[in-house]
Amino acid sequence: MQARSGAPRRRLCPPTTMLVAFASLLSCLLTTGEAKAYSRCELARVLQDFGLDGYRGYSLADWVCLAYFTSGFNTAAVDHEADGSTNNGIFQISSRKWCRDRNPNVPNRCQMYCSDLLNPNLKDTIICAMKIAQQPQGLSSWEAWRQHCQGKDLRDWVDGCDL
Repeated sequence: MQARSGAPRRRLCPPTTMLVAFASLLSCLLTTGEAKAYSRCELARVLQDFGLDGYRGYSLADWVCLAYFTSGFNTAAVDHEADGSTNNGIFQISSRKWCRDRNPNVPNRCQMYCSDLLNPNLKDTIICAMKIAQQPQGLSSWEAWRQHCQGKDLRDWVDGCDL
């Protein structure tokens, strides 16, 4: 027979700690599960409501075309670059200078975390995209827009959307 020590048995983790840990994990999973893939017309309406139609001379169709060719209208899209930077959200906004990712030593011109750009509520994303569009190169800042949208007839992007 083994002798037992007089010290009380300690639990590895009190029940309240386990509950808090589980709730934290669950909230992380729910947050990442909030991704949204917009339809073309649904996105056009949201962008119009935020005032992007005609913003800096770009039509609503320019913005919808951009979103399609950068993310396929997916708010959770993240593209990892070889240099460790990421392109985030429906407009694939770069962590190199527009949002804060893992590297705190890069510019954060939109003054937000890159994860904020993955939210299905597009307010932060649109505010940041508007800042990018204010730059001298405008929507030409996005290679996808230059290749697929610039100088093209884009009416089909908003046609039939009842705007």
